[in-house]
Amino acid sequence: METLSSSSFLPIFSRSNSSFLGIEKSPPRKITANSSFTNFPDPVRSKHPISENKREKQPLLANLFKSVDDFICNHLDSPLRPSVDPKRVLSGNFSPVDELPPTPCEVVEGSLPSCLDGVYFRNGPNPQFIPRVPYHIFDGDGMLHMIKISNGKATFCSRYVKTYKYMVERDLGHPIFPSGFASFNGLMASSARVGLTVARVLTGQYNPIVNGSGTANTSVALIAGKLYALGEGDLPYEIQVTSDGDIITIGRHDFQSSEPFMSMTAHPKIDPDTGETFAFRFHVIPPFLTFFRVGSDGRKGPDVPIFSMKSTALMHDFVVTKKYAIFNDVQMVISPLEILRGRPPMKVDSAKVPRLGIIDRYANDESGMWWIDVPEFNMLHSVNAWEEDDGETIVMVASNLTSVELTLEGLDLAELMLEEIRISVKDKKVVTRRPLSTKVLDLGVINPAYAGKNNRYVFGALIATPRTTTGVVKLDLSLSSDDCHDCIVASRMYGPGYFGNEPFFVPNDPAGDEDDGFLVTYVHNEITQESKFLVMDAKSPTLEIVASVKLPGRVPTGFHGLFVSQDHLTNP
Repeated sequence: METLSSSSFLPIFSRSNSSFLGIEKSPPRKITANSSFTNFPDPVRSKHPISENKREKQPLLANLFKSVDDFICNHLDSPLRPSVDPKRVLSGNFSPVDELPPTPCEVVEGSLPSCLDGVYFRNGPNPQFIPRVPYHIFDGDGMLHMIKISNGKATFCSRYVKTYKYMVERDLGHPIFPSGFASFNGLMASSARVGLTVARVLTGQYNPIVNGSGTANTSVALIAGKLYALGEGDLPYEIQVTSDGDIITIGRHDFQSSEPFMSMTAHPKIDPDTGETFAFRFHVIPPFLTFFRVGSDGRKGPDVPIFSMKSTALMHDFVVTKKYAIFNDVQMVISPLEILRGRPPMKVDSAKVPRLGIIDRYANDESGMWWIDVPEFNMLHSVNAWEEDDGETIVMVASNLTSVELTLEGLDLAELMLEEIRISVKDKKVVTRRPLSTKVLDLGVINPAYAGKNNRYVFGALIATPRTTTGVVKLDLSLSSDDCHDCIVASRMYGPGYFGNEPFFVPNDPAGDEDDGFLVTYVHNEITQESKFLVMDAKSPTLEIVASVKLPGRVPTGFHGLFVSQDHLTNP
């Protein structure tokens, strides 16, 4: 899934794999699972944000701070919760891999459709070093796994997003950035880590205020013709694809903003008709929510602060229609005071009633915004939203965390339901709300051309417990009614040992039917230890596999992906 990036919370300071046994006492090691691929040139090494002069003065302090960090890990940490135990978190296909340079792939089944000429990215957390305890899955450094397709042939590449955090820690040889999810593990350990972080910042070991602190590990977006890797704890990082199928990190990007800002959602909404991008960020001080827009020219517009938010909600996603932006004020909140109790600042407020906030997408302020209570609705991922009845009804489709109490400490056990919600604009209330399936579904996607418009088909990942993707389904929203308990009209199971990722829909013909296209995703077989790139016919009643590409490296389970055609790469 996509995450709530742990590094969102740095301003508060200014699964079984034998290789992880005993790491509590061991120094961090560079990931070397594919050691033959670790020595390729780094295209951005020359752009390191720390000067050589400053690095020469750091060794003594760095060693001192590392010793303090080791002491905290070995002697002050409370017993590890399952959510921050790396032996559990980084087991199976969640374990990290090395970078892999552009490598030709073999098409082992079928043939790649011509509409797939371009690149498919999948982003996800992949720690650069075997972590010292404690560690949360959301903490991993962003790694892009990309397949480039041209004339039916494929090249695969895996590269880290060269964030400020990645570069600083790479030079030091061990992790130093704290985590909002994992660092607060008992009162003594929490207090010590706060003090250590302050010391590191004051002595110039790193500067998260100026340079950011995020991992860029959640998603990929094409904004105003440029590619970005995103994680909501920081600004996006611009990336580029080279002609030979490699990935280069260009740098952190603020969209030429006239107002300083440090972060944004990893789920911006791009209007395919206007080229505009809509986004938000949340804060730990008022205003707790800020809405903004990036024009088709790539320039950020003015902020729209939302002061009607009463607290900091861990708002991961939102929806945008042709008229409105809609935010879900969820029960997952940030309370910095929890740090004083030795606990992570994120918690679930069971007494809070979730709300939906509706605002004009071109609003200059929040004066016209209105809120409605939607009990037990905690949106994790949105699918789409649009207006009907001449604008009098808003329809939104999204995944709801039906077991919200498990979200922060037991995400692999949390269940999600795909829901349709209809809102009366005139009466300012929810008219109907119904599940679209009885199955546990998430990571729903549509034909991108229908973003913000009335669409019929949704493709979602079938989730098993513990949290793994075992197949993909197709839902027909036209079947949604009080009498229909399941809108699934097609499905594809990956088979024994196979686990997948979020699907992505690639249109076959822009002028064709809504479901005329292909679903693409990565799958991994934990029995044979092989990863594949699958292409499925979205129109087929069985979501038939039309092509399968054997990948030269393992693709760990990750978060969100994006397909970009060669035309967009060549003519941004």
